[in-house]
Amino acid sequence: MTGILITGGAGMVGRALVQALPSQDVLVTDLTRGGLPEHLAFQRMDVTSGDPDTIIGKVRPDVVLHLASIVTPPQGMTREEAFAVDVTGTRNVLDACLKFGVRRLVVTSSGAAYGYHPDNPVPLTEDAPCRGNPEFAYADHKRQVEEMLATARQGKPELEQVVLRIGTVLGAGTDNQITALFRRKRLLAIKGSDGPFVFIWTRDLARIVLRAATDGPAGIFNVAGDGWLSIDELAKALDKPILRLPAWAVKAALAVAHPLGLSQYGPEQVRFLQYRPVLDNDRLKRIFGYTPELSSAEVFELWRREAEG
Repeated sequence: MTGILITGGAGMVGRALVQALPSQDVLVTDLTRGGLPEHLAFQRMDVTSGDPDTIIGKVRPDVVLHLASIVTPPQGMTREEAFAVDVTGTRNVLDACLKFGVRRLVVTSSGAAYGYHPDNPVPLTEDAPCRGNPEFAYADHKRQVEEMLATARQGKPELEQVVLRIGTVLGAGTDNQITALFRRKRLLAIKGSDGPFVFIWTRDLARIVLRAATDGPAGIFNVAGDGWLSIDELAKALDKPILRLPAWAVKAALAVAHPLGLSQYGPEQVRFLQYRPVLDNDRLKRIFGYTPELSSAEVFELWRREAEG
């Protein structure tokens, strides 16, 4: 019997996590080993297939850390392919955990599960509904995953769950659609919106996931550093101007550019620029028992120095 099984362990969070995990009693799974250290036990697992049932049934872990998810779809990936990983993959892992008596399931969800809505409270607590956005695949998938997990908590309470609703992850070498916005010559903003960001340091996130897998309490927790940064504060820190455009103009431009292959983003991205969820981390500190080492502003400054260095 293995203590901890990790899905999606070769991704950014997994790579940060394995540095904090003991090498014994841990099995890391993913489609490829990637840059994982050679001393770690590794097995190939495709969560969209029957692999979770086979491998979890064979290994019988005490805890499963489910990190496998499509945060930034690679070029050419369809929504159906992302759904297969995000939603079907989580269903396969959850079903295997229930079937084979796993004690605890830790799932890395996202603040995107709340959705990008103008009436979101600032900041959002974990009691806010997970509404997602049908037009935004990642948020919609995370909403469906959260609903799936909630149903399991009601019907199968013997499986402990830790659900981590994570803000924007930044650390050394982070490169994704968020950091691409920061690397532009001018920061894009929507008129009338502060465009807030919350950040969590990769090392803080690794420690939080480790605690969730070991001696932390079960429950649902927002994961973000203290505070948040507006688009104006980000622009000042980066010493860059802001290009402020009306929402209708950006939607119209993306509606033309996306089908022509001139932009990887469609009109739905406008909500992402306007109404990013601002996560309240009080429950993380008070109940989960972890205070992030770096605030949102400090995480961003650390990334900025590394990116510009």
